[in-house]
Amino acid sequence: MTETSRTLPPETPLSPETIRDLEAAAFRRLLGHLRDRPEVQNIDMMNLAGFCRNCLSNWMEDAAREQGVPLDRNGAREHVYGMPYEEWKARHQKEASAAQQAAFASRDPGH
Repeated sequence: MTETSRTLPPETPLSPETIRDLEAAAFRRLLGHLRDRPEVQNIDMMNLAGFCRNCLSNWMEDAAREQGVPLDRNGAREHVYGMPYEEWKARHQKEASAAQQAAFASRDPGH
């Protein structure tokens, strides 16, 4: 059971498997949304939401490791980005502005 599943009220009529499937569908939709919007920069996502595509790929890699699935960081990033990470960076990543860097630096250093 996932962390999210445990937060649902006990009277929720959804099975843990259904909840897992719904969460997986929402995650796939999020990935598609981000792939369709490469102009959205990771640093902006970090500054606004506290996570970015790299975080998603790190979480995916962590989940794979926990389940004994052979998925490394590059494989997880390729899945999240929809292409090799270096290719995505070359095509879409822009140099962060001084304001973006300052906002990032002022965030919680634990992330």
